[in-house]
Amino acid sequence: MPSIHTLVPDVYQLLKEKGWKNVLHVEDLSNRLRSQVSSSEGEREPTLRLSQMGDRCPRALWYSIHNPEMAEPLPPWAIFKYEYGHVIEALALTLAKAAGHQVEGEQDELVLLGIKGHRDAVIDGCLVDVKSTNSFTMAKARKGVFEESDSFGYLDQLDGYVSASANDSLVLEKDKGYLWFIDKQLGHMHVYEHQVRSERIISRIQSYKQIVEGRAPPTCTCGTRAIGSSGNIELDVRASYSAFKFCCNPTIRTFLYSDGPKFFTRVGRLPDVPEIDREGQIIYR
Repeated sequence: MPSIHTLVPDVYQLLKEKGWKNVLHVEDLSNRLRSQVSSSEGEREPTLRLSQMGDRCPRALWYSIHNPEMAEPLPPWAIFKYEYGHVIEALALTLAKAAGHQVEGEQDELVLLGIKGHRDAVIDGCLVDVKSTNSFTMAKARKGVFEESDSFGYLDQLDGYVSASANDSLVLEKDKGYLWFIDKQLGHMHVYEHQVRSERIISRIQSYKQIVEGRAPPTCTCGTRAIGSSGNIELDVRASYSAFKFCCNPTIRTFLYSDGPKFFTRVGRLPDVPEIDREGQIIYR
């Protein structure tokens, strides 16, 4: 009998069969893609959401609600990356259904302590969030140590969704949630089981509410790290992805390395790579 624990092998088995595209619910996939594109295009008012309950700098959080116009615009490649993630999610859920699993409750609105969010789906009575990721994150998930490197708050998001589904008859497993990781580089899949931390998410919501209700932006807590012994200090991964990092630190300097931009809060020795301004224009080579 299909269950959340047989999801990946069942999907793999389906893909091994020669006629798997014949049983694929093409109309189902088309409807999911249409729904994803429509929802991603809509402008949402600046408010706290369950999808953003990960560890965040309080100053950046405050600006995201009070001055959303100050956010850095997403570059086109980032927009493509996020839209590609929607396509992967839609295909994954369609494959799950075609493989005989019960898929329901997709994009249902959830509310926890007044904070809204939309879950991906309930599969076989379990709340599941689909995450397209890279091979490095996939390796962490497979080792069972993803919680130690959850830079973007995926598990906090899952805590919120499951806790908000406490009275939902579709969700049969009330104390666990699942991340369905899909390696967008290699196509590997893994279902990561997570014990929900209800008290933690409730405390996080209450804390974030207090922050955004404040009249003035609080102190920045963006993480940084030293680069070797040069005296250079850069934002850590989580802080570098913040759309409001320049609200936290207006003097950040951006240097374009071969693996992407790095954001320096202190320059002890000038890097031997181009520096760019906030519009992406090269200042010097």
